[in-house]
Amino acid sequence: MDDPRTSGPGRLLVAVYAIFALAACSRAIVQIATEFSNAPVPYLLSLLSGIVYVVATLALARPGATWRRVALITCTFELIGVIGVGLFSVLDSGDFPDATVWSNFGQGYGYVPLVLPMIGLYWLWRTRSQVPS
Repeated sequence: MDDPRTSGPGRLLVAVYAIFALAACSRAIVQIATEFSNAPVPYLLSLLSGIVYVVATLALARPGATWRRVALITCTFELIGVIGVGLFSVLDSGDFPDATVWSNFGQGYGYVPLVLPMIGLYWLWRTRSQVPS
């Protein structure tokens, strides 16, 4: 039996995660290489978010219970990260002179970083009983 996470709507979810992984990592690498001294914490947070998106993309794309657990961990971490960084960036904007992927709850990316882990966690919940051992 195939893992349902890797077909149908799951493929679309993986594609969106892959796009965000590429966007977040690319932006962070350019910012770190060219402007790191301006806002090191936000740029490092952007790189962290990009790495989380890469791992989530791989975990959502791979079948099996172990990859499902990795996907649960990364999506949960991502949701906690975007809420935490979002709150911190709104309450203390002085520490965020430049935006991150997660600052202001992902406002610079159309709030997709806030919604995406919720969709990922919902998809994992929806397909939970269909995962082969």
